[in-house]
Amino acid sequence: MAYGNFIQQYWSEHIQRELEKLCVLQSDCDYSFEGEVKSASRVKILGVGRPTIDSYTGQDIGDPEKVEDTSVYLDITEAKYFNFLVDDIERAQSTPGLMEKLTEEAAAGLAEARDTFIAQKAKEAGAFSDSLAVNDADSAIKAVDAGFEYLWGNGVKLGADVTITLTPWFYNLFKSKLTEVYTNNVELIKKGVIGMYNASVVKISNNLYNDKTDDYMMIRTKRAIAFAGQIEKTEAYRPHGLFADALKGLDVYGAKTVRPKEMYVIKAHQV
Repeated sequence: MAYGNFIQQYWSEHIQRELEKLCVLQSDCDYSFEGEVKSASRVKILGVGRPTIDSYTGQDIGDPEKVEDTSVYLDITEAKYFNFLVDDIERAQSTPGLMEKLTEEAAAGLAEARDTFIAQKAKEAGAFSDSLAVNDADSAIKAVDAGFEYLWGNGVKLGADVTITLTPWFYNLFKSKLTEVYTNNVELIKKGVIGMYNASVVKISNNLYNDKTDDYMMIRTKRAIAFAGQIEKTEAYRPHGLFADALKGLDVYGAKTVRPKEMYVIKAHQV
């Protein structure tokens, strides 16, 4: 059988790499957690409280404080798959670029599903603007500045790792306010990055949440939303009754808003 020569691990890693490149919203999450990601599993997000800071007077400072464990768990709730066939996978592998293109298309679909899922976490932000009718650069910049005022008021420092994710129509109004523009940087544009504002990255995404009136555009630190995911399985097989080989894969992931006060949402629609 042709699929006997199919290198499953290679394509699994290839799809995972493509996912990491194509996901715009995922790259701005915190995903450095312990535990192996599997369907319906849990990932522990390590956290600790802050030790008390007191004034030293030269006297005995007493027993050490036991700092509270603030760890939480992220549930792996999503499982998305692809399942496609080609006439002969062994032959496809001998055709330069063919299997790469097929798996890249599969990864693009999985990336869109991941980003759409993460975008829904905007509903759990620490603060929201009113429903705004935005039609010019001044109203756009006012909405963005309100978001930074909220983050700074909650202890997010200037120069912190903050990302502004906008829909294309809002960006077109806002772009004149950018302090840096990256429209000539192809690699950054592939990741959705198009400039800087307030020392923060500005991105465009078509996958932001919409409540049927407003787009939910996010200004957040990388600590606001936790994410964990991986391609759990990739399998080649021979479909019954067909003279073809097939490839299927399973992508599992979950996300959790762990620092809502480090995320502000601009609810806006175009007029």
